[in-house]
Amino acid sequence: MEIGILAYGAYIPRRRLARKSVADANAWFNPALKGQAKAERSMCNWDEDTVTMAVEAARDCLTGFPREPIRAVQLASTSFPFEDRLNSGIVAQALNLGAEISSLDVGASQRAATAGLAAALDGAAGGNGQTLFLAAEKRRTKVGSTLEMTSGDGAAALLIGAGKVIAKFIGGHSRTVDFVDHYRGQGFAYDYVWEERWIRDEGYAKIVPATLAGLFKKTGIEAGSIAHFCMPCTLGKVAASVAKKAGIPEAAVRDNLHAVCGETGTAHALVMLADALAAAKPGERILVVGFGQGCDALLFEATAELPKLPRRMGVRGYLARRREETNYNRFLAFNDLVTLERGMRAELDKQTALSTLYRKRDMILGLVGGRCEKCGTLQFPKSNVCVNPDCNAFHTQIDQPFAEMSGKVNSHTADQLTYSPDPPTIFGMVQFDAGGRLMADFTDVDISEVSVGLKMRMVFRIKDYDSQRGFTRYFWKATPAGVAKEA
Repeated sequence: MEIGILAYGAYIPRRRLARKSVADANAWFNPALKGQAKAERSMCNWDEDTVTMAVEAARDCLTGFPREPIRAVQLASTSFPFEDRLNSGIVAQALNLGAEISSLDVGASQRAATAGLAAALDGAAGGNGQTLFLAAEKRRTKVGSTLEMTSGDGAAALLIGAGKVIAKFIGGHSRTVDFVDHYRGQGFAYDYVWEERWIRDEGYAKIVPATLAGLFKKTGIEAGSIAHFCMPCTLGKVAASVAKKAGIPEAAVRDNLHAVCGETGTAHALVMLADALAAAKPGERILVVGFGQGCDALLFEATAELPKLPRRMGVRGYLARRREETNYNRFLAFNDLVTLERGMRAELDKQTALSTLYRKRDMILGLVGGRCEKCGTLQFPKSNVCVNPDCNAFHTQIDQPFAEMSGKVNSHTADQLTYSPDPPTIFGMVQFDAGGRLMADFTDVDISEVSVGLKMRMVFRIKDYDSQRGFTRYFWKATPAGVAKEA
């Protein structure tokens, strides 16, 4: 039985920050930024982070797949919202995967995603069931830095297991070298980056080719047979140079998505892999490289199952769901890079009652409501009494997840008085197509775009943030659903 990738998914936030706006604001201090002022980078909305992006990438990945066979959830990142709370556990709860699974956070390196993926593939070979492997990144960067220009926010997801794989795993090879191209020390908010020429000549040019040589020797695969070479690197022409040195065809080097997305940190190797899977044909080989204190090289071959995969958004689908952002100040505010006077209405104590969160975790994190077993009426939240006036039965409701249901706007309003990091606050009543309704916050939408009858879908987002205690509270919001899926 073949081991490999059963499905893939991705998520890129809707907002795209024009790099020109960054250069215009900071060129007075660093004129060199003007040379990087082309194209755009992805940026999270104020209510998005590593966890919410991972949930969306996972939902995209699981399109058309049952969730019951999943035995493990793993999340790779260097920008977890919680340093001491299982971030992958929040994702598992939001996806309603049940308690009988294992979960793991993988971090501390830019190759956490590829190293974790290699371990997940080894686990699949041991017959441990399906693993949902996720990578997501939302890095904070210094204002006016090169890293601010080149970074982007995003996530990718892979369903790993045995059976009818869309890409079989041929083999992998790793090298561990304490080559420090950048680092972030304990208690520091930002990465410290070393000199580019040193990183290029001593890092990529020596470590990656040696790793690739080891892979080709181990697997017996010829470098010239590679059809898709995925190597994240923001330094110009480095990926092409490495490919040439290794004997990989120039045409195999994949677009690193820098112009339309930026580099999504730890997640980017898997973002590029997801993008390659969307374009690959059966029999084509895909080589993925992760670089950071060494190198991982993972080799896959697309199978005849790949064209049968149900349609999903993927990288290109989410890239098409684009909204240009030219307001650099909004980007700074969303990422807490500027001290903003938020007003007295923002000063409420937002302590989360952890006991209530635990007892209501299915409802809050999983958006689980109720369905009356007597009359079939759906409602949110679940209660002891059916809301159907013709039924009103007691204790007849069973769990009914609402997260994957579509609906329409019944009513809506915009509130300029209620505090919001991105005013106005837009909310309204969503009527689910299958029954049930929910008064929900709206996200990723302007008030001019909202109308009664607008089709909506639910997304997992940040509800608010307790700045006094460092706790992020999550819930589900509604967003317009009219986005075409990737072919």
